[in-house]
Amino acid sequence: MAEKPHINLVFIGHVDHGKSTTIGRLLYDSGSLSEQEYRKIKADADALGKGTFAFAFVMDQLKEERERGVTIDVAYKKFEGKNNYFTVIDAPGHRDFVKNMITGTSQADACVLVVAAKEGVQPQTKEHAFLAQVMGLKQIIIAINKMDEINYDEGRFKQVKDEVGKLLSSVGYKIDTVKFVPISGWVGDNVAKKSDKMKWYTGKTLLETLDEFKAPSLPTDKPLRLPLQDVYNIKGVGTVPVGRVETGILRPGDKIIVNPPGVVGEVKTIEMHHEQLKEAKPGDNIGFNVRGLTKDQIARGDVAGHEKDPPTVAKEFTAQIVVLNHPTAIPIGYTPVFHLHTAQLSCTITEIQKKLDVKTGETKEENPKFLKTGDAAIVKIVPTKPVVVEEYKKFPQLGRFAIRDMGQTVAAGIVLSVTPRTK
Repeated sequence: MAEKPHINLVFIGHVDHGKSTTIGRLLYDSGSLSEQEYRKIKADADALGKGTFAFAFVMDQLKEERERGVTIDVAYKKFEGKNNYFTVIDAPGHRDFVKNMITGTSQADACVLVVAAKEGVQPQTKEHAFLAQVMGLKQIIIAINKMDEINYDEGRFKQVKDEVGKLLSSVGYKIDTVKFVPISGWVGDNVAKKSDKMKWYTGKTLLETLDEFKAPSLPTDKPLRLPLQDVYNIKGVGTVPVGRVETGILRPGDKIIVNPPGVVGEVKTIEMHHEQLKEAKPGDNIGFNVRGLTKDQIARGDVAGHEKDPPTVAKEFTAQIVVLNHPTAIPIGYTPVFHLHTAQLSCTITEIQKKLDVKTGETKEENPKFLKTGDAAIVKIVPTKPVVVEEYKKFPQLGRFAIRDMGQTVAAGIVLSVTPRTK
């Protein structure tokens, strides 16, 4: 049987709107969570006096999360539809966990925005919708959840649908392509099984709607880009960098260059899950043994590519950013920490070229002096040390970033153009 197309799916939305419960229900009703696993989880939930959280427990594996009833880390689970198979990235909804939510979103191909029917659009619903758009998530489904709490009322569903529709249009989604599904994750209405409680809804279940998503084509035809997550020195083997192939193909015998250090080597072997590979493709998490490189020459945050098309080391770059949450204002000269693929380093915002209208993307103000929460802008950025940066258009995986300061994510953005360093 041919392998089904694979989609990385992220669930986003305001805290307590039922993301984890919906995912748990989806896994259970699609047969990815066994009866035995479910019973064990249910017993755990009941023991903590949180019976209604049973499905959420599937994702919230950390003990601390169970006790607080909050999703902290990013968890991964798989399930299958008729057409696609999915890896779910459960992104936390809590404020201080936006960083993980950005990490999750930057790996996703599509998303489900969960909105509780009773509460409707909340502050984080807005933030997450905006982030999804900035992070380039074109495929989005809106699950209007907890329909059981409003007695499956069609009028309220329509109200929330309009409210969310307005929000999505305002951040730049084409609303006619967005599907809205009324569900109850807790009861199981319209998640993987059709509900008989909403005769007025003639559309598909959440699972069927997800099955209409198109899997991205693997960027195997692009030049190789492999951000390093770690570098090991293994006795008797030599230098073994570890990372995920983002674009292109890596094969034993390939000559590679690792930038920014600009050192070259030859790939001897490639391994994934303790198996030797003849080639590594995008999405593969691999370790590879390199001849000619030592552990002290390369580090996490460096990027490997082929010598003939090396990764771009940036002198400066222009980006479109969104300020998510800054307590005061971001002035010119601001130097926070940027999280760019696997690299983390300080960068300086040297120019704020223009402020954009969030709703239309048009220029609202030229050369503003500072930016504050909610602003979108085009800025020029200079890294404080050499780093590989690529245009989002060419290499989305290496062209998005989050900006962190004071223990929180203050902004996120995508790279529009790069001025390469000349030696």
